[in-house]
Amino acid sequence: MSREVRVPALPESVADATVAAWHKQPGDQVREGENLVDLETDKVVLEVPSPVDGVLGAIQAREGDLVQADALLGLIESGARKAPGTPRPSVAPPSSRAPLESVAPMNSPPQRPRPGQVIAPAARRLVKEMNLDPQQIPGSGKDGRIQKTDVVAWLDEREQAAPERDPDALALTEASVPSLTGEAGRPEQRVPMTRLRARIAERLVQAQQHAALLTTFNEVNLRAVLDLREKYKGLFETRYGTRLGFMSFFVKAAVDALQRFPAINASVDGDDIVYHGYFDIGIAVSSPRGLVVPTLRNCDQLSMADIEQGIVDFGQKAKDGSLSYEELTGGTFSITNGGVFGSLLSTPILNPPQSAILGMHKIQERPIVENGQIVIAPMMYLALTYDHRIIDGREAVQFLVAIKEILEDPARLLLRV
Repeated sequence: MSREVRVPALPESVADATVAAWHKQPGDQVREGENLVDLETDKVVLEVPSPVDGVLGAIQAREGDLVQADALLGLIESGARKAPGTPRPSVAPPSSRAPLESVAPMNSPPQRPRPGQVIAPAARRLVKEMNLDPQQIPGSGKDGRIQKTDVVAWLDEREQAAPERDPDALALTEASVPSLTGEAGRPEQRVPMTRLRARIAERLVQAQQHAALLTTFNEVNLRAVLDLREKYKGLFETRYGTRLGFMSFFVKAAVDALQRFPAINASVDGDDIVYHGYFDIGIAVSSPRGLVVPTLRNCDQLSMADIEQGIVDFGQKAKDGSLSYEELTGGTFSITNGGVFGSLLSTPILNPPQSAILGMHKIQERPIVENGQIVIAPMMYLALTYDHRIIDGREAVQFLVAIKEILEDPARLLLRV
């Protein structure tokens, strides 16, 4: 009996998805719950599992096709078994250029993961595009899960370790590769935007076109925070099983300041201003597919350990492409930390429909004046970009000053002063 494999329900804000990669081909044996195909949306990659044991039949939606919710992806012959000697379908050539040493011959069959091996969706697509053998790639994720960064690192190592090739053989091999040279013979490569990158571009332009953006700056002395971390980080990690970072201090300081200045936690909906009575903080996280902003819910009710562990979990999920729609939607205020990449100062852009975003930057020791004396202190520039339509400059400046005061004297968080 044939069982249909259909596109799962998509959120209201997502109209369609792109078929990113099939992991089984017609005639392959499949097990119930085994991932059949990845669907890429502008937010996350969805895995579509097999509903039953059986053999994959006809595929109705090919890689690169746009599909909507409940669209037919393929058929599974329930209870059937693959016939011995069934020929494997031909494999399309890789869609992107790879280091020549790392690409298997074009007529070789695709490699399969070893039993029990888990590969993240982004890594799986890269393995397939470059026709690699996943059994040769060590995984750094949980239980040996292979991440995209593992594939890239393995390719880099192989490239560096490859022996020097004969120039004539190299010229002959590269002659079969599509030219990537541009004007005047200079190398260039044209690749389509991923759905996530296109969505990021759309939202950034939307923010600049539909909001009156303004940025205010301040600086904060993080000596007190650094001293607290140094004093309690060992005890904190022993008790809660997670390290004590900076983000929990900033999240808690932001929540306290948002409670004092509710307009900064609000959003514009048409001609209305929506004041949110909850504090869902978006944390900007870098992923192999681009920047994503998962949301920590009800941060006013979370402990610092909850916040730190939540951010660690977001980072891991962003790395292996397993963030859910629910984790990427909502949010009343965002925090982005360019300091981890060395940024000293920047003007962050809003994450619509939010009305403000806090930018953290690099901690740098600088001379400042305290009590009439020049001292060296660990300083950080803070930036608050806000929607001037509903937030006055006075509120924005006072909000940033409130965060500064809390971080320079963390006891305020306990005393609520």
